[in-house]
Amino acid sequence: MPHKEIDTQTPGDARTDRLKPRRSGPMWRRIAVAAAAVIAAAGVAVVVRPALAADNPYQRGPDPTPASISANRGTFATAQTSVGSGNGFGGGVIYYPTDTSQGRFGAIAVVPGYTATWAAEGAWMGHWLASFGFVVIGIDTNSRNDWDNARGTQLLAALDYLTQRSSVRDRVDASRTAVMGHSMGGGGAMYAAQQRPSLKAAIGLAPAIFSANTANVRVPTMLLSGQNDGTVTPSSVVSNYNKIPSGVEKAYLELSGAGHGFPTSNNTTMMRNVIPWFKIFVDSDTRYTQFLCPLGNWSGIRSYQSSCPLVPSPVPTTSPTGSQSPTPPTEQRYEAETAPAVCQGTIDTNHTGFTGSGFCNAANAVGSYSEFTVNAAAAGTASVGVRFANGTTTARAANLIVNGATVATVSFEGTGAWTTWVTKNLSVSLNAGSNTVRLSPTSANGLPNIDHLNVSAA
Repeated sequence: MPHKEIDTQTPGDARTDRLKPRRSGPMWRRIAVAAAAVIAAAGVAVVVRPALAADNPYQRGPDPTPASISANRGTFATAQTSVGSGNGFGGGVIYYPTDTSQGRFGAIAVVPGYTATWAAEGAWMGHWLASFGFVVIGIDTNSRNDWDNARGTQLLAALDYLTQRSSVRDRVDASRTAVMGHSMGGGGAMYAAQQRPSLKAAIGLAPAIFSANTANVRVPTMLLSGQNDGTVTPSSVVSNYNKIPSGVEKAYLELSGAGHGFPTSNNTTMMRNVIPWFKIFVDSDTRYTQFLCPLGNWSGIRSYQSSCPLVPSPVPTTSPTGSQSPTPPTEQRYEAETAPAVCQGTIDTNHTGFTGSGFCNAANAVGSYSEFTVNAAAAGTASVGVRFANGTTTARAANLIVNGATVATVSFEGTGAWTTWVTKNLSVSLNAGSNTVRLSPTSANGLPNIDHLNVSAA
């Protein structure tokens, strides 16, 4: 279990951490490796770090310094392109490095807070993040009044669009994705992390968390609060931080003197901590742990906690070749409107928020169905996420039929509106190879509208 680091600073505190020289570069790495070998030979326990940065094919950019992570631009030249609505979210802007010589980049989706737009609240950070070696999509929501679960669902839809259908998809490594959001969007980032544990990182900025339970989050998570935030108080953010399981990498920062709107304009204090978090966990780049373990710069920070030493996922044993991703994503998406899926009803597009090109509006009759053909690399239990909308106040029950056998009856609760899409996660036993997964209503009320299935090995 990682050692827990808890530091608190108030104005005037003396920090001996600042007096310690930062040692980096090839010579210091060789010295550190040699020293570890001597200590291990003496019978002393040694913490084994992930592969050195030079062995990491995800590493992007030069060795970082305190000055470089505080700059408002990294080393990559960037460009942007706009995205229209109709892809499961309300449109947005993609920011990306123009360099195509370093393989694919990790991806970050960002959503603003309640009633806010990306242009007004978040656009200042788009090129900033991209210049450090990420493809970033900042989104607007289908409705400015969307709740945190709807914002989380749209973050995931934005990542799927970015990695599968966008004009820059060949620049993105779909196995390395992350989410971030402010206020209601921060709650959305936590909802997205709970729904998709394959995410590499999540960040909540003054997160208003209503629909997620951070006790169920398994994604490396950073939460930030403002000292003077009366909307989402620091104590509420700390409470959600403490609920994140001890085995999950996490960090918490409270910004001195900041209010609820601290992420809505150029904020160097926020960015010099957010960037290392993404670099560590999206790029598995341990060169950046020096800034968070221990916290390297206390200017503007009132308190800090983390699960140091902040160990990212292992890097692949072989380097990627060109644009090939060495670790393809384990999750597969199956759209209800795309063959070989079958919808006994109509494929509709009249309710916004769906992914792909439409959704299945099955007939309101017992025996109607929405059926998917899914593939499994090996026999075993898989996690199946059914994305649906039920604009009524009455739950709609359906039989879950796998390879012709009814294995469960599932209740699809009302979602409040036909444009509010949520995901229900189920466990299903699959055979190796091709399988059919059918949802068939048990009453004449029919099914909810079915958008897609997400299937991943357990």
